[in-house]
Amino acid sequence: MKNNNVIYGVLLLLFFASFPWVLGQMSHDDDTSIPTIIDADPFNLPRLPSAQLINEPLQPVRKPRNLNEEKVALGRRLFLDKRLSPRGDISCDSCHRLNEGGVDHRSHALGGDPSRGSINTPGVYNSANNFRWYWDGRAETLEAQVDESLTSLTEMGADWQELLETLASIAEYQAMFSQAYPENGISKESVIDALVAFERSLITIGAPFDRYLLGEENALTPEQQNGYQLFKSYGCSACHQGGNIGGNMFQLFGVMGDYFADRNPIFEVDMGRFNVTGKDDDRHRFRVPSLRNVALTAPYFHDGSVATLEQAVMVMASYQLGRPIPIDDARLIVAFLHSLNGPGMGGE
Repeated sequence: MKNNNVIYGVLLLLFFASFPWVLGQMSHDDDTSIPTIIDADPFNLPRLPSAQLINEPLQPVRKPRNLNEEKVALGRRLFLDKRLSPRGDISCDSCHRLNEGGVDHRSHALGGDPSRGSINTPGVYNSANNFRWYWDGRAETLEAQVDESLTSLTEMGADWQELLETLASIAEYQAMFSQAYPENGISKESVIDALVAFERSLITIGAPFDRYLLGEENALTPEQQNGYQLFKSYGCSACHQGGNIGGNMFQLFGVMGDYFADRNPIFEVDMGRFNVTGKDDDRHRFRVPSLRNVALTAPYFHDGSVATLEQAVMVMASYQLGRPIPIDDARLIVAFLHSLNGPGMGGE
């Protein structure tokens, strides 16, 4: 089994190194410190990419289309409201902090009781462009992800009947739901739909790297440009590619080395996709994370075991690529990764 994984990893890297794969995009109340994404469009994206852009394994992220602004505004309000939790102590923003890159910067997420929080919080920005949700990919739709996040005992732990009764008792929500959902009003379906609309709005277009891909040569520093070339030549773009720079496949954590045997001990969450499918081949296999805004989302990996991007690059080189990366090259790759921050996100 281990030999098969090694062969698979080598073939995967060779394939992507020779033939870049371009995937299309799948389809605090009033806190002014939280970025507003829906109206941001700092440059005009071309209708069709140039021939040079087609040959790139990474692509610009696309602005979300056909979003209903009333539903997005309602979803934003719900996302920030602690009253959705049974004890009124946590909100979606408690773990996915919108003014801190969409994460909580803890190695393990903390919910409202001591039993919560066994895995690192994934970022929420650009997550609508993932092909599955959660590290193990158990949610196949954004709607399923929102439903589980609200009701799971390991997250907010809400009861739908109690949650809807709470919302119905608040005049502001009565008015907002009546306006955005005149047919359904305050219902499980409309709550989920509003939160999904808000998540779909959290696309951070206009990063320096995107501007560079679209022809603005000075959008990246020479160090960042060199880092991007190294990112490709080392094979990082085998898994982190497309418009989301990841988020569109599952991959074994430890293609070229046994990360978990070296780390020890091994916990249930370390089984990854296996916990969903029960298939032996899915042990330690996880959804590849998007690298957009990655400079803002420390600590790294599903176990939150790495504090810096530089360390993360070195770990990936060892366990995914099976080759050492000189420290100077790692720093150039990190410089490139900083160019993936969306405008106004901070941390530049």
